[in-house]
Amino acid sequence: MRNKEIHLPLGELEIEVMEQLWDAGPADVKSVHEVLGKAKQRSLNTVQSTLERLYRKGLLAREKQSRAYVYSPEVGREALLVQTMGQIANSLGAQDSGTLMASFVELAERDDPANLERLQQLIDAQRRRRDSEAGQDE
Repeated sequence: MRNKEIHLPLGELEIEVMEQLWDAGPADVKSVHEVLGKAKQRSLNTVQSTLERLYRKGLLAREKQSRAYVYSPEVGREALLVQTMGQIANSLGAQDSGTLMASFVELAERDDPANLERLQQLIDAQRRRRDSEAGQDE
């Protein structure tokens, strides 16, 4: 079976823009273009269109300052990752979460066997949080 490139719900430039705004904070079109556009010879209009598209998708907020919009992330990295993983799983017919979790564990271990220990720590922390919240409700 050949390895075929899989396209994520967001395009390459959309991901780069989100990463830039998560890392550097709110920015206008010119600032984002300075960092992402010039290196790959993308036009200011291309960067502006990408910011507008992300705004329409609900991933960015914008505020008018003087004559320009300043864009900021409306969602965090983790929230976008969780939503994207869910969409991919649903589109592949893996509505049962067991398949998704098994794939995730396999991928985590393949990247670095120490990730299994990190995953166990995250599971334990989530259980403690859930148990603590359940105790507060009583």
